[in-house]
Amino acid sequence: MRKIAVVSRKGGSGKTTLAVNLALAGLAGGRRVVLADVDPQRSTVEALRSRAECGAMLMTTTAAKLHTLAHRCERDGFDLMIIDTPPSSEPDVILTLTGADLCVAVAKTIDLIRRLRRRGVVVLNQCPVARNGIEAPAVLKALEALVFTGLPVAPVFLRTRTAYQDALSRGLSMAEYGKDDKAIAEVGHLLAYVLRELDREVRHPEPPAPWPMITAREASPLTH
Repeated sequence: MRKIAVVSRKGGSGKTTLAVNLALAGLAGGRRVVLADVDPQRSTVEALRSRAECGAMLMTTTAAKLHTLAHRCERDGFDLMIIDTPPSSEPDVILTLTGADLCVAVAKTIDLIRRLRRRGVVVLNQCPVARNGIEAPAVLKALEALVFTGLPVAPVFLRTRTAYQDALSRGLSMAEYGKDDKAIAEVGHLLAYVLRELDREVRHPEPPAPWPMITAREASPLTH
């Protein structure tokens, strides 16, 4: 069973929204997915409580018990675990990240991932929608800064779209919500990229190369 930790040290960054959408997209794709909620706020529980399969796919736990839960889920036949990490307690975050196969960093977590020498990718979340194929200055500035982190940046950006919040409030994946084709594509492409990174780790365990500089018109494949 592969384990993906979605991590952010900043509240309101969209960490839980990303974790829920990755888990539901994996489920829709035929994978046996478990969503492990290690965040004491239990936001995933609130988001998914209306789903009939919630009891089977969503499990609440603590960082200290995550290893035991993962072992049990693997024994029960799950093949993918998405972990919604705690946002604040550094010892708990460290304990969670050390057991993950891949860390998906949303914000302010890159230094911690590098310090722990964990495999990770960076997701640019809540980005402004590109205008005429040109990214906003804040997005380009973030990309320029991330070149020097040594972590790859996902080539799919999650945009600021009300569809994400609307779908989450109903306990739905973007595909189930079905009212924003661009958001559906973002989540689908992002999950595919993350799964490829997991496979690449098995085949090529060397550290990933830094993400190359991208021009304004190359920054997001979904805007052209």
